[in-house]
Amino acid sequence: MPTQGDMGRVTLKTTSVLVVDGDRARRQRLVAELGRRVALAEGAGSIRRADSLLKRCRFDCVIADLEAGDGSSLEWVSQLKKDIGSAAIILSCEPHAAKQAIGALRFGVSEILMRPFEPASLVAAIQRAGASGRNGFGVIAVPRGVRAGTDTDAILVGKSESMAEVRRLIERVAPLPATVLIEGETGTGKELVARLLHDQSGRRGAFVPVNCGAIAAELLESELFGHVKGAFTSAHQVREGLFVAARGGTLFLDEISEMPLELEVKLLRALEEGAIRPVGSDREVRTDVRIVASTQHDLAERARRGRFREDLYYRLNVIHVQLPPLRERTEDIEDLAHFFMDSIAGGLGLAPMALGRARIEMLQDYDWPGNARELRNFVERILMLGKFPAESLAASVNTPTGRSFGYPEDWTLERVKEHHMRRVLEVCEGNRSQAARRLGVSRKTLERKLGPRGGSADMPSSDI
Repeated sequence: MPTQGDMGRVTLKTTSVLVVDGDRARRQRLVAELGRRVALAEGAGSIRRADSLLKRCRFDCVIADLEAGDGSSLEWVSQLKKDIGSAAIILSCEPHAAKQAIGALRFGVSEILMRPFEPASLVAAIQRAGASGRNGFGVIAVPRGVRAGTDTDAILVGKSESMAEVRRLIERVAPLPATVLIEGETGTGKELVARLLHDQSGRRGAFVPVNCGAIAAELLESELFGHVKGAFTSAHQVREGLFVAARGGTLFLDEISEMPLELEVKLLRALEEGAIRPVGSDREVRTDVRIVASTQHDLAERARRGRFREDLYYRLNVIHVQLPPLRERTEDIEDLAHFFMDSIAGGLGLAPMALGRARIEMLQDYDWPGNARELRNFVERILMLGKFPAESLAASVNTPTGRSFGYPEDWTLERVKEHHMRRVLEVCEGNRSQAARRLGVSRKTLERKLGPRGGSADMPSSDI
């Protein structure tokens, strides 16, 4: 059992938590708050969604709203305790429902929290639940570059004909076992499409996404296929790879173009044979995995140039989904802006900002090189700052592409290079190895230019 001094290290940093709450804004706030403190925080807006996540992932603690199931939460909690065994259950409710909530204690509920409660109270409740267990919470390992399925309420927003065609294609091919290649610029929603393909496929296994550029080349084979004990120096125990983790489900290979060439032939064999060979093993393991891959590059062109295996390209490109950039579907900008405004405002606990016709037209006049992701970040920024830019967005929004503005004329060439490096690093979400590959330099060169942290006070700031 962990000691009081060990709680923060064991109970929080290695804990996975599922928040079940039908109130979207409240659920998002809890997930965001816990996400900074625990190893994994997920959310579900319904009992059906919660059951789906619980089948795919082991959670140490379930935080359930008493009214999450339209009056059936107590029955669900009673069955849940039987299904998840040692996992803790914390129930939240309004004060008027306290008597009903207390009745759940007989089902094995660890604690009841009356709303409103402070985040610190919830964290303390999770710590107490972990400390009361025989061995505390278990340790979970999430490989770098891998994200568990999240509570995205996945929908494709937009009324344009191009997005309607994407929705029709998803509906048609989702139940089929064929591999799918999704192409589109950064920020166009490739992972969202992959999740929709999985959600509508009827497959009972997990959706397992992995960014092929976020994991070191020498580790990626082990992450995908697993390894046996003693396969290499640090292989102290058997490890099941992501193909096994996604059995019966979908393995999403994000940024497939970043996969090392030497690993492509092994992926091709896995796709053709329906089997994998863990590193260091002489035996094959059969797999039942649907592969969905994505790239922001023209993979056919890369294959023609010898930068990607042609045979693997043809094997992946059975079904092709091309996502249009936002600048080619400006009629969707209004719907996206309102969607982001409502969801982000709820998550931040702020009042939505009015988006009148003049502001919508300003948004539509900008070409959004970062696509829907850039629009979402813009909406989040104006919400937090509480003001909309008075000038055109091209003059007030920083873009890494330089599409809307040039560098100041008094900048030296070295400063331009440094700024570009930092922008690429930002696009790669701080992953220095991936940024170095995109820039065509070594990681050591990147760190020498930017420093180990990659931060800078010289980057121009936005006016908003």
